[in-house]
Amino acid sequence: MEHLSTLEIKDNAFARQFETITTEGLVTIEYSFQERKIFLTKVNTPEGFENKEFIYRFLTDIMAIAIERKLKVVPILPEIVVFFKKNPEYKELLPPGIRL
Repeated sequence: MEHLSTLEIKDNAFARQFETITTEGLVTIEYSFQERKIFLTKVNTPEGFENKEFIYRFLTDIMAIAIERKLKVVPILPEIVVFFKKNPEYKELLPPGIRL
């Protein structure tokens, strides 16, 4: 397992994705904005990449970005919904009316 310090994340606004580099290659989480909400729409990993702990760390750092920017987070993917269920401390980032 990779060290769980803060990842170096690039917000690639042109491609609408957060990016980070692992030893296996580029990992991205695609997003879209609507009003003050960020919709997390897709996780892209190198072929054969199975490190769920790394993805959860990446999502944790993205939650910190959302808090800093005062954004609400709308999880679109089932694996991101699971992340919210396992980390109830981030439920305040969900927009009103979204129940998991």
